[in-house]
Amino acid sequence: MDIDSAITDMTGNEPWDFVADHTLGRLGMTILDQPEIFPVNYVLAGRQIVFRTAEGTKLMGVLLDRHVVFEVDEVNADGAASVILKGKARKIETQAELEKLDLDDLHSWVPTMKYNVVVIDVTEITGRRFRFGPEPELFPVM
Repeated sequence: MDIDSAITDMTGNEPWDFVADHTLGRLGMTILDQPEIFPVNYVLAGRQIVFRTAEGTKLMGVLLDRHVVFEVDEVNADGAASVILKGKARKIETQAELEKLDLDDLHSWVPTMKYNVVVIDVTEITGRRFRFGPEPELFPVM
C-alpha cells in the first residue's frame, strides 16, 4: 500500500458532513502561554461549532484569546478519520443571539450546570481519512 492510497483528503462537503455526524470533539487553545485541550460535546449549527461550558478554564481561555482549534475524529477496525477546524470562539452574550441557535440536541453529558454557550466561527476546515494496512518494510531486500 502506498501513501497516496493510505491517506486521502476529504473534499467538498465531506468534512462538514463528518462533523455533523458526531457529537464529541476536542477543543484546543492556548491559555496563559500553555497549550490546553478539552473534550467537549457539541452541535453543528450551520457552519459553527456550539458547546456549553461552566465557569472555568475553557471559558477563561475563550475570553482571553479567541483563536481555537477543534478536532473531531473516529477510529474503527479499517481506518481512521480526522477533521480539524480552526476559528474564533466567542461566548454568546444575549438572549437574541441564543435564540438564533438550534440547541435542542445540545445536552450536557455530565451532571453539571453549564450556563455559558460558546460558538466557534469556523474560518478553516480540513479532513483526512487513513486506511489501515501493513507497515511497509523499512529496509526492503534488493
